[in-house]
Amino acid sequence: MIIKMKFLSITGPKSDIDRVVNQYLSKYEIHLENALAELKSVQDLTPYIQINPYKETLKLAENYMQLLPEDRRNTDKKLTLEESISFVQKLDRILTQINEERAGYEAKRSRYQELYDKIEPFMGLEYDISAIFHFKHLKLRFGKIPKEYFNKLKNYIYDDMATVFYQCHSDDQYVWGIYFCVRENISRVDATFASMHFERIFLPDAYEGTPVEAHAKLAEKLQETNQMIASCDSRIQEQLKDHTDDLAAAYSRLSAQSENFDIRKLAACTSSKKETFYILCGWMSEKDAATFQKEIANDPKLFCFIEDNDNNIVMQPPTKLKNPKIFKPFEMFIRMYGLPGYHEMDPTVFVALTYTFIFGSMFGDVGQGLFLAVGGALLYKYKKITLAAIMSMAGVFSTFFGFMYGSFFGFEDVIPAFWLKPKTDMITLPFIGTMNTVFVVAIAFGMFLILTTMIMHIINAVKARDVEGTYFDQNAISGLVFYGALTAVLFLYMSGHTLPATAVLVVMFVVPLILIMLKEPLTRLVKGRTPAIEGGKGMFFVQSFFELFEVALSYMSNTLSFVRMGAFAVSHAAMMEVVLMLAGAEQGGSPNWIIIVLGNAFVCAMEGLIVGIQVLRLEYYEMFSRFYKGNGREFKPFLKKS
Repeated sequence: MIIKMKFLSITGPKSDIDRVVNQYLSKYEIHLENALAELKSVQDLTPYIQINPYKETLKLAENYMQLLPEDRRNTDKKLTLEESISFVQKLDRILTQINEERAGYEAKRSRYQELYDKIEPFMGLEYDISAIFHFKHLKLRFGKIPKEYFNKLKNYIYDDMATVFYQCHSDDQYVWGIYFCVRENISRVDATFASMHFERIFLPDAYEGTPVEAHAKLAEKLQETNQMIASCDSRIQEQLKDHTDDLAAAYSRLSAQSENFDIRKLAACTSSKKETFYILCGWMSEKDAATFQKEIANDPKLFCFIEDNDNNIVMQPPTKLKNPKIFKPFEMFIRMYGLPGYHEMDPTVFVALTYTFIFGSMFGDVGQGLFLAVGGALLYKYKKITLAAIMSMAGVFSTFFGFMYGSFFGFEDVIPAFWLKPKTDMITLPFIGTMNTVFVVAIAFGMFLILTTMIMHIINAVKARDVEGTYFDQNAISGLVFYGALTAVLFLYMSGHTLPATAVLVVMFVVPLILIMLKEPLTRLVKGRTPAIEGGKGMFFVQSFFELFEVALSYMSNTLSFVRMGAFAVSHAAMMEVVLMLAGAEQGGSPNWIIIVLGNAFVCAMEGLIVGIQVLRLEYYEMFSRFYKGNGREFKPFLKKS
């Protein structure tokens, strides 16, 4: 069901908007529209421009909330707006001071780690590292050289160079070390080592003692610094732990206040000689609008106007669905296709009944149906999976048709069939001969559903004041008369009443088809538009003839599409017959229960999925396409109802 909406225009002094939002609007669900776009007929409207003063404080609270565990982010504690702002600012000062202290330790740790990593490859140097930086007559370079070039250097060049290379460390790829030379030769030695792909490593003069001693001291400093950082983290967590409820309450209050303040984005302002007024406009349910009107009746600073004439409203009302709990999960299928327009019928109940009924007829098995019903119900109860609720209801109808077909986990002789056996029951029809009964019933049921959706199309067209959709469309009254006559003729012929059928065929077929063929000019004539036929008449009749031929084919294809209902009922029985045969249950001996259990699980999963998709296809293509547009927009309340 689509809830009836009312369009409200709310106005009052500009300075009073926060009171109105907090005192009144926060109690109701209201879908706000942009007042500037909606109230185009009102003169001298300007946007309501004001910076949100709570945004920065809310951002701080949100950042600190992220540090709390998920289960600690809710509280029943309440704080006023002033208390919330004061608390967050005070907490921010404390945590900012700790974070600044922590940042200082992190900078130290980064520096110590850099020195630690740089000196590590030179641990083999057994000399005071600070002393070698102050040699008067020697220059030195720290670095690494690829191993293959180091071997070339050592074998072919090193003896002729005025340098000493001190090897400190090596691995499979590089050799780390230091080369020394007199100051006068440093340029030539640097060039030679560069040609050997020597990569310099610049060590600062910040080490004490030998590399081993410096490395150990840096390790101690790193450990101390990490302890100080951990201490800062612990202090932060203690602050958050001690004030968890206050933080959650402040965040909740600031979030609501910020959201309420943001209502200004959709408001407009208008000025009089003495004062400036705000204007808010949007949609409320008819019930909420009446309650709201009564509540503000004695408020001298607040005025509310409810628009009753739809012609004065620019935008289409939003759609808010309200269905019984048992049918509510099927709104998922409706939303997948598109929400109904405000003046359309809500097809949720229709989909719920037809989907589950057709699913059950195609997948009729007492055992597997009960499994789907119970399993789906448990999943929905504990996991809140919407599709599980749909599966549970479909399982109820599967169980029902399982009794109708006499099928229990594939066994056809455990319980009696209250109606028929899909695989074996046949019926003899005139002009056709012997045919499987479930196919005939499926086509008859499909024709009934097509007629039902045509009636729903006519109702929607009447609501929308669509002349063509009401009288002349293939799903309108003309189409209903034609297809209804076709259905009647088929039943009359199949029951042996050929003479009345022939009379219906002559009278009821021709006229509706002519009306469908001439739907465009007839619509123009009803609406008083001229000319009745646009363009060349010859081309119009040729085009209309082929369109009529396409319409006739669509009637036939849509009807035959429902044969799949009987086909899947038969295929389910056949698949379970294969499972029982593999388990040896048809031989009269003791069956293999493992194969029966696994086979039932496989059939239930695979065929259940396929049948679910096929039924949804029937809903969308054979039924929805006849009466449903799904061009509605969702009702989205701007404020959280308090």
